[in-house]
Amino acid sequence: MFRQAILAAFGAAIGLCGTASAEISDGVVRVGVLNDTSGIFQDTNGPGSIEAARMAAEDFAGGGRAIKVEIVQADHQNKADVASAIARRWLDIERVDAIVDVPNSAVGLALNALLRGTPMTLLASSTASSDLTGQYCSPNTVQWVNDTWATAHATASAMMKRGSKSWYFLTANFALGQAIESEATSFIVSQGGSVKGSVRHPFSTTDFSSFLLSAQASKADVIGLANSGTDTINALKQADEFGLREGGQSLVAFLIFINDVHSVGLKTAKGLLLTESYYWDMNEETRGFAKRFAARMGGKVPSANQAGVYSSTLAYLRAVAAAGSDNALVAVPEMKKAPIKDPLFGDLAVRADGRAVHPIYLFQVKGPEESKYPYDYYKLVDTIPAEQAFRPLAEGNCPLVKGEAK
Repeated sequence: MFRQAILAAFGAAIGLCGTASAEISDGVVRVGVLNDTSGIFQDTNGPGSIEAARMAAEDFAGGGRAIKVEIVQADHQNKADVASAIARRWLDIERVDAIVDVPNSAVGLALNALLRGTPMTLLASSTASSDLTGQYCSPNTVQWVNDTWATAHATASAMMKRGSKSWYFLTANFALGQAIESEATSFIVSQGGSVKGSVRHPFSTTDFSSFLLSAQASKADVIGLANSGTDTINALKQADEFGLREGGQSLVAFLIFINDVHSVGLKTAKGLLLTESYYWDMNEETRGFAKRFAARMGGKVPSANQAGVYSSTLAYLRAVAAAGSDNALVAVPEMKKAPIKDPLFGDLAVRADGRAVHPIYLFQVKGPEESKYPYDYYKLVDTIPAEQAFRPLAEGNCPLVKGEAK
């Protein structure tokens, strides 16, 4: 009888272990880095994001359960249809469990809709549209770095405090740019400011001369660049050639990264105000990560988006280990359970709507004479605490918050 009890207990233990390991689909957690490796986002994301995901997998080290992790990657070419086809293949054939990175809001929103209710997690660490955690929030999606609400409000607020009341927008004519302009305009008008006009330019524009002349003629206090990547870089360089700042107008880039500032150069970018969630030179932990990253990436420091890939991937993998499952409908709720002490983004928590909240920083770009070593580009102007940095939970119209999501 005693022997039978022992055998039964042993069998039950084996059964429990088998059940737990079976919840890691096919014994491997596959994370797909989906981004732009050859176009407008290749420096801020691209190969650096892939390396950041690999670093996260290495630091996860099996999560104490010998969980095997594979990192795969693909280029979405900034096309929603291309991204959707890749995601379907990864989901149906290649058994990828999570997609991370995804710069380009149109692409991110398409994947958000496609993956809803599937076993796949969307770690939208670089997708800026605040609709991801607003009206289109999904139980499969977590949004990590900045979003259009946070970027627009923080940047516009900083300039309004400095007495800059009138604005003109140079806006990329796609989802990201339009959302930034809309969010910023709403805030500016609510604070007694005015928008003197805006002009929308095609994605991946090389000649901004006509757009900049319109902005210059508006006499607005601030010219807001509601674009990103090489569009922002080209606009800044040409604005310098036109002497907009010498004429008394301020330039603000709503979505610019340290890689972009490096491309522009401190002489041109000097004095530019911007908001970031991560800067490599903030503290010992951010510097340590940047040093490891730079050793793999030819001396380049990570952008906030690349840091976001590392941070969100590691948090997801740890949630998988804690929950014993890589299914999104198990892993994502695990990510939302408790605050995270994140080495790169500080105190962080994933809200019910999928928004990861953390501090955001207002920086001003240094002049060449102020920079003391490579990539010493920013000086801290202000810290926006997590509870103020992102849209209030009750204002996002997320069905998950209302308890209506299925």
